Amino acid sequence: MAIKFQYNKTSLQHLEKQLKMRVRTLPIIKNKESALRIEVKKCKDAMKEHDEAYAAQLEQYRALFALWNEFDASLVKTGELNIVQKKVAGVRVPVLENASFVVAPYSLFASPKWFADGIELLKEMAMTAIRRELLNRKLVLLEDARKKTTQKVNLFEKVQIPGYQDAIRKIKRFMEDEENLSKSSQKILKSLLEQREEVAV
Repeated sequence: MAIKFQYNKTSLQHLEKQLKMRVRTLPIIKNKESALRIEVKKCKDAMKEHDEAYAAQLEQYRALFALWNEFDASLVKTGELNIVQKKVAGVRVPVLENASFVVAPYSLFASPKWFADGIELLKEMAMTAIRRELLNRKLVLLEDARKKTTQKVNLFEKVQIPGYQDAIRKIKRFMEDEENLSKSSQKILKSLLEQREEVAV
């Protein structure tokens, strides 16, 4: 990235201020990046646990597969989901506070006694699936934020900070050269004036 600047003190002060800000901000951004990496790993681990739990619940469901033909799936419906936004490492992510299910009335005497267990199993499977979906959304948001933060760290470390340092170095050299030229020209002018005075005398 080519930084635009002029060879003067104002530009030098502006560039030094920008460099100082980026150098101060870099550790904060690096900390955020590492926090996001940790949260992404936690989220992936939680998703793996939910997948294993769902697989176990699915095995329970398959064990009773022959009986499910008698079961009326419309007995259980998802009710109200209370999803809130929480900040995790500076990123707003959805979190399930609670969920309710609506169970249609059924006759305890006319239906098999395993219906109650079947309803609970369906509720557990639905909760696991809902949590898994929210974890997936959370993972997408966290990974996106981590990628952007990593890009920002790389931009600061590899482009902007070296660019500002190079620009500052160039301005300082130019100003030193200007000062040296000014001093040299003053000395030359002084010696010329002294020579003229000697010739005139």
